[in-house]
Amino acid sequence: MGDVRQEARLEARARETNAHPCIAFTGGGTGGHIYPGLAVIEELRRQGFRGRIVWIGSEKELDRSIVTGEGIEYVAIPSGKFRRELSLRNVTDLGRIVAGYMRAKAILKNLRPSLLFSKGGYVSVPPCRAAASLGIPVITHESDTSPGLATRLNSKSATLILTSWEATARYFPEPVRAKIVRVGNPVRPALFRGDAARGLSMLGFERGRPLLFVLGGSQGAREVNALVLASLPLLCPSVQVVHQTGKANFDEVMACIPDDPVIRASYRPLAYIGPEIADIYAASTIVAGRAGAGTVWEAASLGKPMVLIPLSGSGTRGDQVENAALAAQAGAATVLEGAQLCPSAFADAVKKYLDPTAYASAVRACHSIARIPAQTAAALLGDKDLLDEGKMLSAEFIARLLLAHLEKQAKEET
Repeated sequence: MGDVRQEARLEARARETNAHPCIAFTGGGTGGHIYPGLAVIEELRRQGFRGRIVWIGSEKELDRSIVTGEGIEYVAIPSGKFRRELSLRNVTDLGRIVAGYMRAKAILKNLRPSLLFSKGGYVSVPPCRAAASLGIPVITHESDTSPGLATRLNSKSATLILTSWEATARYFPEPVRAKIVRVGNPVRPALFRGDAARGLSMLGFERGRPLLFVLGGSQGAREVNALVLASLPLLCPSVQVVHQTGKANFDEVMACIPDDPVIRASYRPLAYIGPEIADIYAASTIVAGRAGAGTVWEAASLGKPMVLIPLSGSGTRGDQVENAALAAQAGAATVLEGAQLCPSAFADAVKKYLDPTAYASAVRACHSIARIPAQTAAALLGDKDLLDEGKMLSAEFIARLLLAHLEKQAKEET
């Protein structure tokens, strides 16, 4: 009964707003499959899009709260995970995938969106397949170097495949590569509005000394935490350190801080960082942490050289190792793995960027990978005026790409 009422509301809204185009978004499962899409939505609104935006996501309350927290309409569908290994859960999840497809198709029929933008994750596959069956154009984006299974499946339905890295094209069959456009990874616009002075004041740090921002992720990373703690005697006081430990590990980290007044004056562990992250980024000189797409592209977009410690091993598909390698090849990062994961190597990697020449080179490399050249943007968007605007970041470029698609679609319909 709830689904019927929800579909009736969607249909009523569609009739009310049919004067403006509707864009549907899909993705979820982790923040990495949501936040880049939200960055694109914010940029669409900034550029004057007044149509309806609806997010088709999972039934997870966290996913819903992240999206609706930004004032975006959210519709949930059943979802199941695709697993490459043999598992009884594949059988039960297959039923949820089929149900998700049927639900997504009903939603899209009522919404009648001009296009579907997919940010990936297993929940995105049924909406992409449903959109293709209804003749709705699909544009999908991949954040990591190697595409996940969802992106590989969605690519078959996609009109355009957007990637963060040029190297990602090699993972797709030759006939599909003509649909691929390298656009970088969208970053939340709020991160560019940080205030360095406010960040330093909040942390109780002084101007004039380099600031290392260590990101352990919301859940924390015990390996990174231990490495940072062991490196403090080698870094402080020449470097100030702010360290996101993760809530689960905060007490453990607090108990292990060296009993040295010099270190304690230069080190700030934080269990969790919310909106104030923009101010901390603004105050930071160097960023260290894992090599998830979010960390790599936030740091690169903000022009912050990186020390990356990629998650590796049997529990991961290797995406962080690949992301870190490409950032290092570009000159934007130093990567520490295996035997290199020791305090002296970590301290040396950080201190390398204290040299003004090395630092300036790494900052240029960050800007190079994060910004879309004006010539590329002008050619893809068919707007020569963009040649005078210089390079643009990913969220703006994708938003303009979507708007150009809507404009082309409108012309074809008249």
